[in-house]
Formats: sequence, C-alpha cells, structure tokens
Amino acid sequence: MKQGFKGTSLANLCSWFGVTRQAYYQSKKRVHKNLCKEETLVTEVKNIRKLHRRMGGRKLLDKLNPFLNDHRLSIGRDAFFDLLRYNSLLVKPRKSYHKTTRSNHWMRKYPNLIKDIKPMGPNHIWVSDLTYWKSKERYYYISFITDAYSRKIVGYQVADNMEAIETLEALKMAMKTLKPGHSGLIHHSDRGSQYCSSQYVSALKKKKIQISMTENGDPLENAIAERLNGIIKGEYLFDYNIESLHHAKSVLKAVVNLYNNDRPHASLNNALPSEIHENQVAIEVKRLWKNYYNKDLKLSQENEMCKPISG
Repeated sequence: MKQGFKGTSLANLCSWFGVTRQAYYQSKKRVHKNLCKEETLVTEVKNIRKLHRRMGGRKLLDKLNPFLNDHRLSIGRDAFFDLLRYNSLLVKPRKSYHKTTRSNHWMRKYPNLIKDIKPMGPNHIWVSDLTYWKSKERYYYISFITDAYSRKIVGYQVADNMEAIETLEALKMAMKTLKPGHSGLIHHSDRGSQYCSSQYVSALKKKKIQISMTENGDPLENAIAERLNGIIKGEYLFDYNIESLHHAKSVLKAVVNLYNNDRPHASLNNALPSEIHENQVAIEVKRLWKNYYNKDLKLSQENEMCKPISG
C-alpha cells in the first residue's frame, strides 16, 4: 500500500482508508501466506504431472491429499480448479476416432452375459477391448484386459497390427494372474474378429472362462473398457512421440504400472486398482461429476457480450 504514497506515514494511510495498522499487517501476512500456499501447490502439481502428464483436476486433488495433510494445507475443489486455471494447468480432453472393431465376419458371436449382473469381487468379470495409439503419423494397437471390479489392468499388449495373435498375448498375460482352481470368471468383449477367432475362444474355454460379448455397437455395453481406453490415451499416451514398437512397449509398461499402482480411481473411492485387486477390499461405488470447463465457457461468453459494438 505504501509504495504509491512515498513520504506518507503508514498511520496516516491506514486512517485514510479506515483500517487499523494491525488489520493492515494481518492482511499483508494473510496474502503472503496464500501466495506461499499456492506456489507450493502449483509446484507439487507440476511434480505429479511429470509422470501423470494429463491427469485431470479431480484426480490431482485426490492425489494431493496426503501432501496437503503433511504440510497442514487445505483447499476446496472449486478453489483448486481456479488455481489450475489461473496457472494454465487445466487439461481439456482430446477427442478423436479410429475404428478398431471388425464385427462383420462369419465367426460365432456369443451373447451378453453381464447385462444384469455386477462384479462381486476380483476375477469375476474381465472386460477386453482393442484401441489405437497414434504417434508420428503411425498407428499402434493396444489390447487391454481389465478387471471390472478392481479396475486393474491384468493383461495388455501393443502391436503394429490388429491380428488376433497379438490380442491373444494380452489374454495369456491376464490368465497367468489366475490362481489354480479359479471359477466363475466371465470374459466380456465386443464382437470383433480378434475375440471371435478360434485361437482366442479356445484359450478361454481351456481355462473354463465364460465368454460374453456385446450385442450391438453401443459403447455402454463395454463401458468400463471404453473408459479405460480414454484414461490411458487421454492422460498418458498421446503426449509421447514413439520411435519404434520397442519404444511403445516400454512406454505402455510404465503407463500401466502408473495406472494400477499410482493413480487413485474415483469409482474405487479413490483407492488404487492394485490395492483393491490384491486385497479384495469391498468397495462402494461413488460418482462425483461437475464440469469445471463450463466456467471457462461462461466467462468467454460474458466477455463477448461486454465487447463494444464496432461500426
């Protein structure tokens, strides 16, 4: 306050503005404290983003909770998003589409067995899907197998083609995690040729895994797998410039490890997929949705309305 009134005493300035010197110093201290808190939070957010490159605001705040407790800091959800916005740290989702499902084939298609059931624990329902990963004008294809209860990725494979043999590698990885004598497991996928192939179906039947497939093109019939694809690609993979298939395999391995062991999951009450899967913890699904990007849109619209009319 004094910088703009050189030669004027603080006591006079305070009396002019109707505040006490004590209130002035308290306000100055509070502003400094808030600035320090914001700088600390922004620094930690940037540290987290070194690994979780496009982790969204909600997930960041969940992941920051231990840090906030350790440093005796607190911040509300809206204030946190305002802080991210002010520091240009909000991440907006990317949208793109590339077809990976080839369901127009002669092979046998199986009915949907999971329409009216919920997973009761790990290794009750596995959901599978094939998605693409574009880098440097080249496409790679990733097969994921995810446990519908714990959300843990139990099998994965990346290749430069969509052949069934590559998808089968993800299944083999997942089956290695099963304990002897397992029962009641359902494998759910779309009706793509990779999942209907004789090699894939035979591998499932050999392990006595029930086969379930979507009945139409509705993504909601395989919602968990679709959601996983969006998270892995949107938060991690799209920011990598892949030089080769070997490089792609290395990056995907690291990303899966982050997802399973370091990324809290909202539908697991912010627990980690690996924790739920290994410990078979009972969970209650919670969903908290609020679009913080609408605030940017609203501000933009208000600014447009306030612009002077030219001409």
